[in-house]
Amino acid sequence: MSNLEATAGVVTCPKSAEPEQPDAPVEVLTPRSVPLGGLRAMPVRRTLPQRKRSLIGAWCFADHYGPDDVAETGGMVVAPHPHTGLQTVSWLFDGEIEHRDSTGVHAMVRPGELNLMTAGHGIAHSEVSTPRTTTLHGAQLWLALPDDARDMAPGFAHYAPTPFDVPGARLNVFLGTLAGDTSPVHTFSPLLGAEITVEPGAKVTLDVDEHFEHGVLIDTGALLLHGTRLDRAELGYLAPGRNQLILHNPTAAPTRLLLLGGAPFGEQIIMWWNFVGRTTEEINAYRRQWQAEIGGGAGTPDGTRFGKVPGYRGGPIPAPVLPNVSLKPRG
Repeated sequence: MSNLEATAGVVTCPKSAEPEQPDAPVEVLTPRSVPLGGLRAMPVRRTLPQRKRSLIGAWCFADHYGPDDVAETGGMVVAPHPHTGLQTVSWLFDGEIEHRDSTGVHAMVRPGELNLMTAGHGIAHSEVSTPRTTTLHGAQLWLALPDDARDMAPGFAHYAPTPFDVPGARLNVFLGTLAGDTSPVHTFSPLLGAEITVEPGAKVTLDVDEHFEHGVLIDTGALLLHGTRLDRAELGYLAPGRNQLILHNPTAAPTRLLLLGGAPFGEQIIMWWNFVGRTTEEINAYRRQWQAEIGGGAGTPDGTRFGKVPGYRGGPIPAPVLPNVSLKPRG
């Protein structure tokens, strides 16, 4: 998924948190509404990045959307656009999205199935909800690649995990290990990603890696995370130092959430538009290369970094103007 804001700001993300005490309070992050695009600008709720927090492990971007009536919003129509230095994690609760990218991959994103695209050195892709989709509901997440992997060749992985039950909840682990279940999908830093549905009134305790920081993003319902209430679309952050997560559903309906975890990233990154880099000069070079490849008036491309997306009917998205800002760590 692309960041389609017309005036994309530069976000300099500091290193992730150092370990804190196990009883550190839950930090509640509230989302902001961002128009994604499409026929009538499908809205998404963005919880990462923001001034309060930029990273949870390597998780550096989180958009939560729907359930949206495609007849009203026009669905998802994201033309070819570039990425560098990251992996995109597509996870749906309802609907279907057609993915095409410049490596030649043509795949469908379906509920309960992980599609993970590695941008690495550079990739271009498109995302369009299919004609049979009437309701679109899901999350689009990004993972920052560490310095030793961020210039690797692009790639794509698909995985359909098998849901399983623990007392009081159903789990679907798509990255990392939780409750004895391990995803086979390779990641470039220690990570955890899972969909969890907590039964009405249930209190669930899950063993987790105490060296990880964790984020709990509420999709439907409400939750008490270590006693702190989270409502729909809010994200609760827990610093490293806990070896258990306590999830309590105080309502009479199921609560569905995404659990995102990872070891503190340990590197500073710069995010601008759809690029992740380390310096302003790098981001500028990525932008110039993309504009040159799509004929955007930025000169002749020096080789092909991003490539073309076969099978997509329509033009690519040009990059916005890079703002002239001072790049200082935020957090």
